[in-house]
Amino acid sequence: MTILKLALAQINTKLGDVDANLEKHLDLIGRAREQDAGLILFPELSLTGYTLQDLTPSVAHSPTKDDPIFRPLLEASQEIDIVVGFVNEDNRHRFYIADAYLSEGEVLHVHHKVYLPTYGLFDEGRFFALGDSIRAFDTRFGRVGMLICEDFWHISPPYLLWLDGADILLLTSASPGRGLKDDDRLESARWVEHTNRAYANLFTSFVAHSNRVGYEDGLNFWGGGTVYDPNGELIAKGPYHEEALTFAELDLNQLHRTRARLPLLRDERTALVQRELRRILEANDGTAHTGR
Repeated sequence: MTILKLALAQINTKLGDVDANLEKHLDLIGRAREQDAGLILFPELSLTGYTLQDLTPSVAHSPTKDDPIFRPLLEASQEIDIVVGFVNEDNRHRFYIADAYLSEGEVLHVHHKVYLPTYGLFDEGRFFALGDSIRAFDTRFGRVGMLICEDFWHISPPYLLWLDGADILLLTSASPGRGLKDDDRLESARWVEHTNRAYANLFTSFVAHSNRVGYEDGLNFWGGGTVYDPNGELIAKGPYHEEALTFAELDLNQLHRTRARLPLLRDERTALVQRELRRILEANDGTAHTGR
């Protein structure tokens, strides 16, 4: 398959109402299938809402066929691949902000958010556990990596996914609007879009971002999902401040054309990176430059 038709589903999620959010997911999945999309990407915590706090345990689900929320989603994934955001509870009763990639009735991968912002507007570290794994995985469209919001604002997670073989980076977020600009963009939107484009350029990969919209507990989520190709060119862009289903066609052959012209991946010196990281960690007892 050389063309992937991708749907960005930027939605206004109802806080704590998983059943209502599921219905919205299934409706948009059906609409994306009607347009022959092969993959639909929902935002961070799309099944639950963002400012959960003490609601967190009551909205947690397991991405299995026995789960009443995931059962219909897995059935729907027989005809279209789906990325959904949810709260995942492990067998030790720790809660994670998570994304699941569903395909052909199976769960191909679950990513737990690695970086939890607990500053300014954000309080995630009080209610969620830190993820401890960053892995790419194989899909029918090629090798993919998933990251959630703050994960992408640290350079190491997309770099690790790039080295692990990911050619398509899927980013989900619940990014609230902050800062006013002279044009119609918020400062937070401008910064996110610049970052996404930079990663597409630096990693010569596709970068697709789905962000939620609407108001929740005083926060305004701005939407504006984007898809960039391996040249850093904008393929598609969702509107600001409204629900939308935005489609993009990814020409997967562009990976070959870009990397033949700009062989950054070929020339990356991973052994050097490993050696220098070891030196830095050993020199500082693993503390000074790690934030620990």
